[in-house]
Amino acid sequence: MKVVLFFEAGNWEELEDRWEFRGGIGGLKSILVEEEISLRASATQPAEGNPPVDPLLQVTGAGSDEPNEDAWSWFLTQLKEIIGDTDELALISDRAPSIKKAISTVFEKAHHGACAWHVAQNIKNKFKCADIMGSYWSAVNAYRCEDFTGYMIEISNRYPRVAEYLENEVGFEKWSRCHYPGLRYNITTTNMVESLNSMLVNARDFPYVALLDVIQEKMSKWWNDRRIVATAITTPLTPSRESELRPRFAQSNGRHTSQLNPITYHVKGSELEGVVDIFNKTCTCKEFDIDKLPCVHAVAAAHHAQVSVYSLVSPYYTKEYYLLAYGETIYPVGSQSQWDVPNEVVTRIVLPREVKEKKRGRPKTSRFPSVGEFRKRKNRCGKCGAYGHYKKKCNSQTGSTEGNPPTNVPG
Repeated sequence: MKVVLFFEAGNWEELEDRWEFRGGIGGLKSILVEEEISLRASATQPAEGNPPVDPLLQVTGAGSDEPNEDAWSWFLTQLKEIIGDTDELALISDRAPSIKKAISTVFEKAHHGACAWHVAQNIKNKFKCADIMGSYWSAVNAYRCEDFTGYMIEISNRYPRVAEYLENEVGFEKWSRCHYPGLRYNITTTNMVESLNSMLVNARDFPYVALLDVIQEKMSKWWNDRRIVATAITTPLTPSRESELRPRFAQSNGRHTSQLNPITYHVKGSELEGVVDIFNKTCTCKEFDIDKLPCVHAVAAAHHAQVSVYSLVSPYYTKEYYLLAYGETIYPVGSQSQWDVPNEVVTRIVLPREVKEKKRGRPKTSRFPSVGEFRKRKNRCGKCGAYGHYKKKCNSQTGSTEGNPPTNVPG
């Protein structure tokens, strides 16, 4: 059983200023990360005396055994009414055909990108070539197409079929930072969404309403914590972006900068020169263009032009936008008896879904690994029974706890 969740969560210290969309919530970037949360079987089993399915959730289509194009299309259509459809909107997901087709149908202006991590797993699984992952990730993160081409040549020389797969089947514009037609900033994967899986590892056993209550409670805490942090900020930018920009002030010292016209500057002094347009906020190194944070060349040009470096920074990185992003309070929904449910929903007749025959054996409690994902097997000590070490490296003095006689006790 799966419920589709469109939410980007993760390490809030690293990602404090970059979030899903800008439409219904101010101060957030126009980036939407899509992922599915796998629910355990017990989350769909009704308690004794309760109806076999929650009518409200069944009407909304929140849960489905197999997410398909119709389910995605319905959800994206509802989402589009809230956030709109612009060419600034970026949608990042895995390469599931149903998601891809639904996005292209519902969002005509937004740009769809693939999760680079999922693409990497597909490469390792299909072509058995884990040794080129270094070149692949360098190509993913390349800012300039010239550098990207060099990494692709390395891949093509060793594994031509992989290069053909990346170019023709996946498409450079889906996974390559420098080819992406929209603004995805430095978000190349959907890995951050996996933290939500970890957070819900126990709550996935709950009924839908209880599961949503857990999500609401956690988000309320996140929003409040981030609001407190944002209020205490004393720098123009968020802490993470301030720490990223500060070293570039020192790195820009000693670089030769010449003015080409009122808005364009040529910066030299390193292996990679840069031509900066301080009006359009671009640089030939492309870091400034993609990250929307001044690169070393842009910092040097700003100093030469006697322009504040902070005036070149995207407003999404500022303290004001940070406060705006977490300015709203997320309140609890309240008891189900207090819900204001539309009459058209109350009167709608909803039949229970078809229940598949329960499989024999113990129910699986962990999710199935994605394609190409391998899990390391934990070592179990034959002496004490604990995991994580071998018998020879065991420091336990108590011996086995599973019925076997201790090996370190004299007879």
